[in-house]
Amino acid sequence: VYRCFVGLYHRLKKCWSFVKGFFTKKEEEHIPTAESIFHKEKIAVLGHMLKDKSLALEQRAQAAYRIGLLAFTGGPTAGNFAAEYMKEVAHLLQNYEMEPKIKIQLLQSVASWCYLNPVNQRRAKHLQFIPILVNLFDNRLEPTMKSDVNSSLLVKFWSCYVLSVMTCNNLSCMQELRDYSSLKYHLQMLASENWSGWPENFAEVLYFLIGFHRN
Repeated sequence: VYRCFVGLYHRLKKCWSFVKGFFTKKEEEHIPTAESIFHKEKIAVLGHMLKDKSLALEQRAQAAYRIGLLAFTGGPTAGNFAAEYMKEVAHLLQNYEMEPKIKIQLLQSVASWCYLNPVNQRRAKHLQFIPILVNLFDNRLEPTMKSDVNSSLLVKFWSCYVLSVMTCNNLSCMQELRDYSSLKYHLQMLASENWSGWPENFAEVLYFLIGFHRN
């Protein structure tokens, strides 16, 4: 079991280098990790945007995306401060219809907030991100175009990644995920898809983490 978790740690670390590419391409300025007070100020400004219902969903999702990045680069203090705004991310994912690219930005914010951070993983569980993310696998809408199919699949890929990040070294998350009777089937189907461009097949990673391979 120890070897399995060590292996997973290194895979997630490798994947973070891949995921960080999404962030660094969009982030226009370098943010020194030592400037925690500036992280707090920036998170507060972005948090105001995230909660502003007069803004378009795309703008609010972009704010969440940057909050997640600041939470990761700013260390535990920034992660703690960002927790207040993750409630709004959960609310948006659960209650709003949105384009896949907007949904993916929200998922990326959660992934960076929780990455190798047990405290934030527990907070995410408390905010009910597990049922919110699992529900994304149950999306039975029939896309009419290939681009729609690919976008829908990409949302599910990111959901697998976020759940893998939340579940790494987190027994309570593993136990809760085992209770979803349809999840094993969904992960089996997603594991058979083409994950080229990703460092790992995170449907397989999550399947293993939860312990479905032992059934």
